[in-house]
Amino acid sequence: MTDFTYNLEDVTAVAKQVTVHLKGRIVLLYGELGVGKTTLLKAIMKELGVEDQISSPTYALVHEYSSKIGPIYHFDCYRLKSAEEAEMLGFTEYLDSGNWVFIEWPEKVEHLLDQERNILRFSRNADNTRTLNLKSERTIKEPT
Repeated sequence: MTDFTYNLEDVTAVAKQVTVHLKGRIVLLYGELGVGKTTLLKAIMKELGVEDQISSPTYALVHEYSSKIGPIYHFDCYRLKSAEEAEMLGFTEYLDSGNWVFIEWPEKVEHLLDQERNILRFSRNADNTRTLNLKSERTIKEPT
């Protein structure tokens, strides 16, 4: 487990540090609205070579970005009504693609994950800095 405390002005430097610590290509971002998830994610994607304009896919659920290392997928599950809705959109195929997949608001789809993943937990501090807790884990789904 690794913790980073930073000001939003330092997000590019933090993104460089976080990228070095990522294991696997699935990244879950947890934190309240407005805590800086998308801001840091944009900087991480730039570190991974995305040159496109990066925006939150809140209304589209997923955006695909091109990079020199292949496609990068950015999900925002905030408006997702159910995990079944994600499955109908081919969510597990994205996870199994071997490409980078970043998921904001992953609570609704956690049980669909059996890949190694990075968990980024964001919190806002009293002095308006952010703390980011990073850990990697893998949970094996039980056979049904």
